[in-house]
Amino acid sequence: MHEERTSKAARSTGIFRTKSVEQSMRDTDEPDTKLRKDLTSWDLTVFGVAVVIGAGIFTLTARTAGNVAGPSVSLAFVLAAVSCGLAALCYAEFASTVPVAGSAYTFSYATFGEFVAWIIGWDLILEFALASSVVAKGWSLYLGEVLGSVSPIAKIGSLDFDWGALVIVSVITVLLATGTKLSSRVSLVITAIKVIVVLLVVVVGAFYIKAENYSPYVPPSQPGSTGEGIHQSLFSFVTGAGGSTFGWYGLLAAASLVFFAFIGFDVVATTAEETKDPQKALPRGILGSLAIVTVLYVAVTLVLTGMVKYTELAGESSTLATAFELNGLTWAKNVISFGALAGLTTVVMVLMLGQTRVLFAMSRDGLAPRGLAHTGKRGTPVRITLIVGFVVAILAAFFPIGTLEEMVNIGTLFAFVLVSIGVVVLRRTRPDLPRGFKVPLMPVIPILAVVACVWLMVNLSVETWIRFIVWMAIGVVIYFAYSRRNAEKTMQERAAAAEAASTK
Repeated sequence: MHEERTSKAARSTGIFRTKSVEQSMRDTDEPDTKLRKDLTSWDLTVFGVAVVIGAGIFTLTARTAGNVAGPSVSLAFVLAAVSCGLAALCYAEFASTVPVAGSAYTFSYATFGEFVAWIIGWDLILEFALASSVVAKGWSLYLGEVLGSVSPIAKIGSLDFDWGALVIVSVITVLLATGTKLSSRVSLVITAIKVIVVLLVVVVGAFYIKAENYSPYVPPSQPGSTGEGIHQSLFSFVTGAGGSTFGWYGLLAAASLVFFAFIGFDVVATTAEETKDPQKALPRGILGSLAIVTVLYVAVTLVLTGMVKYTELAGESSTLATAFELNGLTWAKNVISFGALAGLTTVVMVLMLGQTRVLFAMSRDGLAPRGLAHTGKRGTPVRITLIVGFVVAILAAFFPIGTLEEMVNIGTLFAFVLVSIGVVVLRRTRPDLPRGFKVPLMPVIPILAVVACVWLMVNLSVETWIRFIVWMAIGVVIYFAYSRRNAEKTMQERAAAAEAASTK
């Protein structure tokens, strides 16, 4: 009966046709597009910690404390972590129920239909591509600090060529094409290094904490010091609440900004198809990595804002190392720079891994060219990996990409909202599916996740919302011009193959 219902769903027409969970699972067994199952719950936890402990902890913490929230940045991290935690529970159930590559894209295809799946896939492409490029440029900046007199940026005519970013993206592309397990092992070593550096920051920095630096914990609001018009948050723009620097509005805006620091645990879900025991390993990897980094982030922010007055962290050049330099701890600054270099390496690696797996799932469904979904001898989508590596390398090497945390944030939060709603929908439409993990207090937790994520979204700038809407509009055009027709053809081929198999 369920097979009949899912078969009809797979054959349904229109932009809201769904792809059954059973069909998604069958696709994972196609020899030409089969990913190798190499990963354990430990590998997934390492991937999650690897990508989350990176740009956020080494740069975003200091800037947000100095420019937006003051000492209350530690509370902003807690608020962002709660929002992520609620969404993580929904991700854990979905990933254990539908252990297929693609994360939010695959989940949306099973619940909301093809058009919504395309939109979220298009959204994730933007998120991972921009984030990978920005972090690669950040890696290059730290490389310059470590090398000292040698600059990782060369002049080619009027262009700035960031050869440091090109090098790291090229190396990581080769690693990802070679095999996900190898990537996991490299990630484990580098992640261990940066976790040790973070712990060193907490232990050493704790001796330099001055209680008076925490006062006032929530600095008084400073109206007019933030951008106006489209540069202010959507919430401020709609309500006329005024600026969002410091004060309670600053704290809320900070929670939306530092959310960037948690981006990555959802990448764990993109590796579902390559996991040995996905029903158990995925929930452990997702929730475990989130719990570890939350504790580390809160500890680091408490030490950071306790070591120096938040006003000394103002500006765009402040980093975690700034607080140690201001306290005369030059050796610690150098260690942090080395840790940041290692940390950003794994961030780029896991973000690019997530990008390739989402595009792989979309290609296998015909929404992107199907030829890209071919896997090589090592069970990795080599063609997609090389294409993604090339695009990210060009963006990072030649384009002066500024601080795009907000643009990445809004895409991720949008994905979280759809996943949180989708887990409720799938629980109602397919209660028969085996679930390795179930969200407690259904549907309260998913509803709270949606509310929390939407609240963080409205605290992002109007400018970010405009860019996001434009990108989504471009995606809609591509869907109706190419993806819809090719996906329908793919569906028809699968339906015909299923019918032929059933008549044998």
